[in-house]
Amino acid sequence: MSHESHSRPSTAPVGAGSASGVSTVLGQTRRPLAPARPEAAESLIAPGPPIAEPLAPEASPAALVSPVSLAPPRPETADGSRSDESQADGRKGRHIVFVAWRDLANPRAGGSEVLVDRLAEGMTARGDRVTLLCGGPTAERQYQVIRNGGTYTQFLRAPLAYRRLRDCDLVVEVCNGMPFFAPLWARRPMICLVNHVHTELWAVRFPRPVAAVGRLTETRLLPWAHRKNLFLTISGSTAAALADIGVDKDRIRQVSMCVEQPQPLTPRSPEPMFLALGRLTDYKRIDLLLRLWERVRHVVGGQLVIAGDGPERARIEAMAGPGVVVTGRVSEEEKHRLLCSAWMLLHPAMIEGWGIVITEAAIRGTPGIGFDVPGLRDSVVDGETGVLVRNEGQFASAWASLALDHRTREALGRAARERALRLHWSAAVEGFASVADEALAGTSSAKNLR
Repeated sequence: MSHESHSRPSTAPVGAGSASGVSTVLGQTRRPLAPARPEAAESLIAPGPPIAEPLAPEASPAALVSPVSLAPPRPETADGSRSDESQADGRKGRHIVFVAWRDLANPRAGGSEVLVDRLAEGMTARGDRVTLLCGGPTAERQYQVIRNGGTYTQFLRAPLAYRRLRDCDLVVEVCNGMPFFAPLWARRPMICLVNHVHTELWAVRFPRPVAAVGRLTETRLLPWAHRKNLFLTISGSTAAALADIGVDKDRIRQVSMCVEQPQPLTPRSPEPMFLALGRLTDYKRIDLLLRLWERVRHVVGGQLVIAGDGPERARIEAMAGPGVVVTGRVSEEEKHRLLCSAWMLLHPAMIEGWGIVITEAAIRGTPGIGFDVPGLRDSVVDGETGVLVRNEGQFASAWASLALDHRTREALGRAARERALRLHWSAAVEGFASVADEALAGTSSAKNLR
């Protein structure tokens, strides 16, 4: 979802937050932040190569997303609640199978797992039967969860595990880099759900030969395997990336990443406190944040809190200098307190599908700073709900400027909260239900033409 408006017709991602669940593309204005002490902030700027090129207007992701019409709202019962979907339209509940990498119970779970869980819960509440087939640790849910091997063995076991689920009505393959190639072994209507395209990450995560195979698989074989299916994603950035790897634009659909309404807000820290929250892995680039902290801490003071766990934790702890606290994994209650307490959320990731932690901070009135990269272009409206930068010098300058400019920081926080409050999971579920209906109707139409 691009935040720039152009003369070409715009499309409306589902779940982006009007009363009906449909919003227009948000207009983005870039307003430079004036530091409270310009000489202090400007001293932090060092020339360097851009981290990412800005999205070209002619390649606006919004123009690549086919509009999705919402399913009609369910009728209300006498007490004002929504009636069961199967009662509302007389149809029998469908069986939807999600084939995914992880369950939300997995310690490595992230935004993708949150999205699948909310969609599965929502479709179950609508009267459908939902099954999640995944690897690794699992937990009991409102829907059925079937564990399917480990991190890598699940890709080989999925076709066998699917045999007892082949009476389903719809398969949703959740592709996080390495596909399951479900169209080759599941002869059912299908949707391919992609949070973000991993093109840039293969070389970061794997040796060169493995990275080359992974990139080829994702950019060539995945579009070929799903050449007859709809693709569903959560941001205009990913929609653009899918089009770049050869997915027909008229087969791309979009729902917005949403956020839960938090508990009552807790107080903001009276002293400067800056937060980085999430899984500590290489592409999140927390090491870069620690280098920048050494440049800004003498100007801004206070504390940098890094909350989360992951393979990079030991290295991050070894790098942590004065004023840095590495908490490890935190509870939901502690996460809520930290997000409310922080003056700003710092998110130096090199790519995201959306960046759900940005929205979790926003709904608590905490603005974010990140690089102008895919995903964060969608979750942050630059100059309105946070700040996007293109290199390390700009990141340090924006960090110092916001820390010193209380009025601007509070204004960004208010706008971020207002925007996040419009992102309801119910709208995302309605949007997904529409895409599911479209996938099922398309298959039925194809059969009737034979």
